[in-house]
Amino acid sequence: MSEQKKPCIKCLLQEYDEEKYLAEIRKEITWMDEEMRSGDELYEKRLALCRGCDKLIRGTCLACGCYVELRAAAKAGRCPDKKW
Repeated sequence: MSEQKKPCIKCLLQEYDEEKYLAEIRKEITWMDEEMRSGDELYEKRLALCRGCDKLIRGTCLACGCYVELRAAAKAGRCPDKKW
């Protein structure tokens, strides 16, 4: 029996607080163990590729449901569409 991934339904766009979202993401990245974190150059390169992707919506990857900043910050992070 395989598990199906469910989309995140935590909030509505009208409830979306961009400043709070960004602060939370930055906090999570800061808490990430340095050995687990990608370097700044790799992080920015990954985000540049995500910015050009049609599956990026308000910081979320529609291919997998992740927050792209967190996935890009993780050294072991991978793009679900194999763009990076």
